[in-house]
Amino acid sequence: MTGKVALVTGGSRGIGAAIAVELAQSGADVVVTYVRGEEAAREVVAKIEATGRRGLALQADAADADAAVSVVERTVEAFGRLDILVNNVGLGVLGPLESHTAEAVQQVMDINIRSVFLTTQAAAVRLGRGGRIITIGSTMVQRVPGPGGTLYTMSKAALTGLNKALARELGGRGITANVVHPGPVDTDMNPADGPYAEPQAAMTAVGRFAAPAEIASMVRYLASDEAAYVTGAEMSVDGGHAA
Repeated sequence: MTGKVALVTGGSRGIGAAIAVELAQSGADVVVTYVRGEEAAREVVAKIEATGRRGLALQADAADADAAVSVVERTVEAFGRLDILVNNVGLGVLGPLESHTAEAVQQVMDINIRSVFLTTQAAAVRLGRGGRIITIGSTMVQRVPGPGGTLYTMSKAALTGLNKALARELGGRGITANVVHPGPVDTDMNPADGPYAEPQAAMTAVGRFAAPAEIASMVRYLASDEAAYVTGAEMSVDGGHAA
């Protein structure tokens, strides 16, 4: 990926941060976005630069439609091009069906669906042949293990439809689009030693959480030239959660 430029939304921590570093280690210059936590974003940039690649952190609220679009232009202004878009930003809201207010529903739709569409729409204009669009979904699209996931699962399921349509729309230009569905992943938002971790791990075939790097390695593959014939696909990295 030497000489390529990647944009990873929500790349200041967890899965996004691991993806950003993995792509940098493979030779890409990487831009990450964040809403809050500037210090964490700068730490990710430092790790990117430690690989010898260029890194940049951009503050952007995915709930803001204009910001979702502007990150693409800001990336191109800074690094001159865009080759890889990773739609990682997302909001996880779980709870009983009746507990979700209209405001909460709108927020999830704005961040998990609208921002992904708008950022992808802006990126598609900039991507050349060999461009890559990789979107982070959720294993709950393939298996909902219990109640409380209606709103979140609905928002993530929309990304699968978007991905398949993108594959058809952009395939003639040599641009691929794929979704990665992580299972339980050890992050600060959902730690492997947290109060809800044991039942989540038990639902996987391997009996454990993934490390963020295990998700990042799949993204790296899909972003590489090796994956030029993979598009419109859903790639599960879930430890057998949906098996």
